[in-house]
Amino acid sequence: MPIRLLHFAALLGIPAVAVTLWAWGQPLTSVSGELSLWVNSIWSSETSQQVADWYTLSHIIHGMLIALIGKALIRWTGFAPIYLVAIVTGVGWEIVEHTDWVLDRFRAVTLYQGYLGDTVLNATMDYVFMMGGFYFASWARPLWTGLLIVAMELGSALIARDNLTLTTINTFHPVEAIQAWQEEINPRTHPAHPDQAQ
Repeated sequence: MPIRLLHFAALLGIPAVAVTLWAWGQPLTSVSGELSLWVNSIWSSETSQQVADWYTLSHIIHGMLIALIGKALIRWTGFAPIYLVAIVTGVGWEIVEHTDWVLDRFRAVTLYQGYLGDTVLNATMDYVFMMGGFYFASWARPLWTGLLIVAMELGSALIARDNLTLTTINTFHPVEAIQAWQEEINPRTHPAHPDQAQ
């Protein structure tokens, strides 16, 4: 498949996500009326509603991981199939994430209770950041990509107390100790952390 066609498909992923979620009833932007580039707390009601938050790192890592795996396979597959996988999984996840089954899995975990899904703005930006991670890792040396993934996972865990690894664990096999640790910075139950409400 020509790379130019894949570039076009990658761009089409943005309206594909936006139109699908809008048709499913997701709001275009936050119902609060606020518009922010960054939300600093996993407990904030604006998380998954604005341009970026701590979960943005998970989407960047998603793209990076596909590129890393792709580099190990590229001599047999070529670049085009790997690029296609990135596009399909990027768009696919943003849509699958808003199915009842996945939403119910999230809501079964204390941290994600009350989660109603992303705004169209947030979901489309998640896809853009994911593809950005893929493009970066396709260009960068695997060692630097791997180190950056580890740094983002550790940084997100230490500062926000959630990351791709912890979200995956909590979604498919919740661990009470992890949830209790995350709850410690919940400003609703531990007001000693008012900065986490932003």
